[in-house]
Amino acid sequence: MCSHYEAPSPQRVAETFGVEPFEQGKLQLYPGYTGPFIRRAEHVDEESPALLEALTGAFGLIPTWSKDTKIVRSTYNCRSETASQKPSYRTAWRKAQHCIIPAAAIYEPDWRTGKPIATRIVRADGELMGIAGLWEQWRDPGTGEELHSFTMLTINADGHPFMRNYHKPEDEKRMLVILPRGLYGDWLNAGADDSMEFMRQYPADRMAVAV
Repeated sequence: MCSHYEAPSPQRVAETFGVEPFEQGKLQLYPGYTGPFIRRAEHVDEESPALLEALTGAFGLIPTWSKDTKIVRSTYNCRSETASQKPSYRTAWRKAQHCIIPAAAIYEPDWRTGKPIATRIVRADGELMGIAGLWEQWRDPGTGEELHSFTMLTINADGHPFMRNYHKPEDEKRMLVILPRGLYGDWLNAGADDSMEFMRQYPADRMAVAV
């Protein structure tokens, strides 16, 4: 499960996804921090013809029924196998509120030495990772302020040649759903009934450890 990742610069996100520039603070992100996500544009017209838009939100999904934002500590990763049933995620899953979280790198603990060593993982070709996720919009019951948030979808990785090396030996191995670039549009436009078709392991030979 990924609780730390490196967001790309806003300029790189804009160039990769063809979206309008946006403001981004910290690039090393943890649950509760604000990061960018890409979704299908809600309003498309002649003045704003872009099909995609970049928004910023909390890393950790805040369901509409939540009383506060503390829930992000446990909702930054979502098991795709149970997303349609879990209260925190089922509304976003059933409404197909798909998004892509751009990442320059993710960090996972390597336990092969017997101690956790934070390891920086990137795409082998140097391109951005496009992580499949779900987004939500939440209204603070106390202030009325609206806040976007997102979660990263995960799948089993027990047999994955690369990701099976991470996390504690006795734990189930999990990995983020990293989308091939050619499927970005398909994922963002897919209906809920088709969501599981995208829950696939990213090829091990396309992942690498970087300093």
